[in-house]
Amino acid sequence: MSVAVQTLRPPSRTLMFLEGRAIHELGAFLGALPLLSLAPRGDGHPVLVLPGLIASDMSTRPLRDFLKSKGYAVSGWRQGRNLGLRSGVQDGMVDLLQEMNETSGRKVSLIGWSLGGLYARQLAKMMPERVRQVITLGSPFAAGPKSTNAWRVYEMASGRRADKEDQRFGGSLASAPPVPTTAIFSRTDGVCAWQGCREESSSMTDSIEVESSHCGMGHHPAVVYAVADRLAQKDGEWAPFDRSGWRSLVYPNPNR
Repeated sequence: MSVAVQTLRPPSRTLMFLEGRAIHELGAFLGALPLLSLAPRGDGHPVLVLPGLIASDMSTRPLRDFLKSKGYAVSGWRQGRNLGLRSGVQDGMVDLLQEMNETSGRKVSLIGWSLGGLYARQLAKMMPERVRQVITLGSPFAAGPKSTNAWRVYEMASGRRADKEDQRFGGSLASAPPVPTTAIFSRTDGVCAWQGCREESSSMTDSIEVESSHCGMGHHPAVVYAVADRLAQKDGEWAPFDRSGWRSLVYPNPNR
């Protein structure tokens, strides 16, 4: 079923300027590692992490290294810089997901940052039998491309129109995948309008709000903990994020 896409204005210039705090968020992540070590350990299942626009596996290394320390079999996307759906990119992701699933004999969790999250959702729609869950970080799946401050960069990098969806790659972006899906978003995102990065709540979908920049979301301590929490759930026993106790101080109600 097709879901209506919102028409939203991109974040303000002020929020875009504040994206520079991503550097400090990396420092906060490194400083928080002793506390993050208390996050639940995983069961060793495979996890594929997809980078954002113009970024490469280098950008997701802090998150991947942390998840490896928690026992997961983690892989980057192995395709250099993410310059959009250029020739071979879709096939490369499909082949890697299939390889990880067949080599391990287990379903793969997909984590995608920004544009990488759009890929993760579409891969899960195409290959749901191989995907355990999807987690997106600041991914604008529920809004048009011009709700971001990056659509021109996408068009220059990919050579494609930002508003052209490839129906062969999973269909409508806004429709939720048929697997458990968590959307992590920030109202202070300076690149993507936050409303377009939030998922409607259902028995298999949830949203987690954090206070983060867009460019620092992949290593923000609150994001990393939330990702570890989501991944640690047993296969087939997915439940919405628990915001009780101390978590209510860090993770506000996304529907407020």
